[in-house]
Parts: sequence; C-alpha cells; structure tokens
Amino acid sequence: MRAIIQEQYGEPDVLKLAERPDPKVAPGEVLIRVKAAGVNPVDWKLGAGYLDAMMETQFPIIPGWDVAGVVEAVGLDVYDYKVGDEVIGYVRKDWVANGTYAELVSANVRLIARKPAALDWNEAAGLPLAGLTAYQALNRARVDKGDTVIVHAAAGGVGSFATQLAVARGARVIGTASERNHDFLRELGVEPVTYGEGLVERVRALASDGVDAAVDCVGGESVDASRELLSDPSRLVSVVDPRADEVGGVNMWVRPDATDLAELSRLADEGKVRVFVDRVLPLEQAAEAWRLSREGRTRGKIILSVS
Repeated sequence: MRAIIQEQYGEPDVLKLAERPDPKVAPGEVLIRVKAAGVNPVDWKLGAGYLDAMMETQFPIIPGWDVAGVVEAVGLDVYDYKVGDEVIGYVRKDWVANGTYAELVSANVRLIARKPAALDWNEAAGLPLAGLTAYQALNRARVDKGDTVIVHAAAGGVGSFATQLAVARGARVIGTASERNHDFLRELGVEPVTYGEGLVERVRALASDGVDAAVDCVGGESVDASRELLSDPSRLVSVVDPRADEVGGVNMWVRPDATDLAELSRLADEGKVRVFVDRVLPLEQAAEAWRLSREGRTRGKIILSVS
C-alpha cells in the first residue's frame, strides 16, 4: 500500500510517500480502505518528538489517527461490521506506528463507528478526534440544558464542535474568537466575544453572574479568566493546559470510545453537528498539510484525500 512515513522525528519535510506492507488484521479488528484522513495538531507534535516522553513510537511511523473509509476485511470474532460497511474512526493504538495516512489501516472495533450518511468522506474524516475531544470535554464539564458555558477558541477545530454540541444540549454558549470569526460563531448560535485584556468584563456584560461551565482550547490566560467566571472550578475543562488541574479544574486527553463516536455520528445525521473543512490535499502533500496546521490560521479541518 501507499503510505506517508517518517523515519525520524523532525519538521514536516521528514514526511515522504512510500510503499509499505498491508496491515495485518488481528482478532477484533477490521481492515479499512481509507478514503480520507483528518489532520490534527497532535499529528505534527508527535512527528516533531514533542510527545516522546509519553508516547511509545516504532519507526518508521505512519502518522494520523482520524479516518473515514470502507471495511475491506474483518478479523476473527468481528460480528458487528462486514465488508463494505462505511466507517469512521479515531484509530489511536497503544503505540505510534501504523496510522491513517495510508491506503489501508487496521482498527479495533472499539475505535470505530458507522460513518454519518449526512457527511461526505472529507467531512467524515474530520469528525472523530476533534469531535470526541469536544464531546468528552462537555461531559467532564457536566454541560446540560439551561447552563451558560464559555468555549475558548470557539471557532477552532475542537471549539467549533464544542459550541455546536453545547447548543444541541440546550446550553447558552459564549465563545471567544477573533473579530473575523464572530459572524461564523453567530451562525452556530453562539454569542461571540473577543480575546485579550478585559475578557472577564466582556463576558460579565453578557452574563452578569458568570458562567456555569468552561471548555478551554487555548490555555494560559483563558484558564485564569474561566476560573474567575466560574463559581464551581471543577466545571473547568482544558484540553491544552495542565494548569487547569492546579486551579481545581480538569486537563483532559481525549479517549477513543466507539459509543461516543456513534453518538457524534447520530448528531451529524440529525444536522446538529457540522464539520467545516478548510482544505483538502492529496495524500502526497501531507507535509504541506502539517505546515498549514502549524500556522494555526485555518477555520475548520485540513483533510488528506487518499482514495
């Protein structure tokens, strides 16, 4: 199969297109013919070696955790999927080696769900990691109907999912973003506020009693502002800043969960969650996709089209 590989940690230019053996399919796994793979910041952070202290790696690495594709084969004792099924997955394995930037990837059934019919392949590939992060962050923050929640970086990859999911739960959402993204947030049912000095005062002008919950996708000053706005610090969840733990909140890392992923798929089919695709590049341009992701200027997902 064709795959993007890297033989050492480094900058995006370490990525190259190569031929690799087709993956083996263990019991409880399916083999997925990849249609599209989502690109996430964690991909290039892993590739640069920033997470080496916490993630086992086996070079040459095939990067990528997000996938949308078609089941090509099933392993022993797989009864819930069959050849031809369309699936999505957050294929994070126990070590970093055989990822989704490839024509084929094997995945345990615990990591996948059925593809939402309402999404095309590129949109579907952008849903798993960021969508699960947002969904699980809202759960950890105990966001429910009637709550007022602030989402920091509400127009970003995780933030745009968190805002949509919170609105779908019946929450009032205040979202921080640059001015250029305010109209976009309003379309999602969010009350936008700008970043920076005076944020707490701007939020209190909209919600005089502060907020019930906070989802932070920025870190730094956003953690401090959230703590000031919350009466219960345990309802602060940051997906980027360990300091959330120090102020009584939670710094979380997304977990693969087939049940949660199936719920996201259902919400997408009901029109309650949209995936915004900024750019689609061919597989061989994975290095350019990483460069674009590192710049942090995209609105929505960067996708690699594979087949």
